[in-house]
Amino acid sequence: MTTVNRPGAPDGHVCGIDTALEVIGGKWKVLALWALHEQPHRRFGELRRMLPGVTEKVLAAHLRELEADGVVHRESYDEVPPRVEYSLTEDGVRLNGALAPPGRLGPYAGAGRPFCGPTRIRTRGRHPGPGVLVCRSWQ
Repeated sequence: MTTVNRPGAPDGHVCGIDTALEVIGGKWKVLALWALHEQPHRRFGELRRMLPGVTEKVLAAHLRELEADGVVHRESYDEVPPRVEYSLTEDGVRLNGALAPPGRLGPYAGAGRPFCGPTRIRTRGRHPGPGVLVCRSWQ
C-alpha cells in the first residue's frame, strides 16, 4: 500500500503511528497477522480457510504487502506441487504484541472476556467449521 506524500514529510509519513497504520491498514491484514500468530507456518489455503470472507485476490495482495513491509516471511519450497508457507518475522511478532491491548477493547472486553477473533462471523448457534478461528485470545 502506498501513501501519498504529505506536505512536511519527505517520505510521506508524519510519525511512527502513521507508518504503523500504513503497515496494518486494510480490512484483513490484522486478522491475517493474528491467524499467523495463533498458528504459525501456514499455507495460503489454510490462511484463507481461517479467515472466512476474504477473497484469494485480497489475501494474496495483503500477504505481499506484509512481506514487503518485513512483517511476514514467505518460504517457498522447491517441490512438486509447489509449496509456500507464511510465518511472522520478529517484527511481526512484536507488532502482534502491540495489537493485543486494542484487541482487549473489543466487544467482549466489557463482559470480562478477551477478544475472540473475527466477531462478524454469524454462525446462528453452529460452529463455523474446522480451522476457522473464532474464540482464542491474543496471548
